[in-house]
Amino acid sequence: MAPKERNGGLETLGLGGRIREIRERAQLTLLDLAAKTGIDREVLAGIERDEVVPPVSTLLKLGRAMNVGMANFFMDEVGGGKISLTRKGERIRIKKRPHHHEGEVDYIYESLEPHRPDKHMEPLFVEFQPLETGDLVFSSHDGEEFVYLLEGRLEFRTDDRVEILEEGDALYFESDINHAFRGLDGKAARAVVVVWNRP
Repeated sequence: MAPKERNGGLETLGLGGRIREIRERAQLTLLDLAAKTGIDREVLAGIERDEVVPPVSTLLKLGRAMNVGMANFFMDEVGGGKISLTRKGERIRIKKRPHHHEGEVDYIYESLEPHRPDKHMEPLFVEFQPLETGDLVFSSHDGEEFVYLLEGRLEFRTDDRVEILEEGDALYFESDINHAFRGLDGKAARAVVVVWNRP
């Protein structure tokens, strides 16, 4: 049950192809999927061609629309059982491309548990990049999020609130509000993030 690639490029992971396979198995067209998720059809097509790197919120919406867990997007085979162990070398790293596209991720993330398809939480290691305020990409999705800041300084922003997290700070919020993050002081901020995708 090894992942298709480890800490390499998105093309070798084949994330877009996996999403297309799952969509076709669910007998959904791109228009169907766009209607179910609210994500633009052209953005979905770019994701399936591995031209757009999807953020976690997009993967959660896609999984919900196709009745699969995020693990299905990362692994050829997914496991079950009551215990799942992910070795450091099994973590799958997803990062943005040099030129940003609409709907694309603006941070680097690794799935800390890519094996279980039916889990209710998505644990991630995230590197939030330093950005200008005008470059922030806001997102929202069903569920709740927990962020524990390991390193750096992190800005959390909603439509009407700004909070600065220091190392060791923790944040818990309902993720259906518009939210965005950025590393401060010109450095990436690294955190463990757990997303609960409300059923």
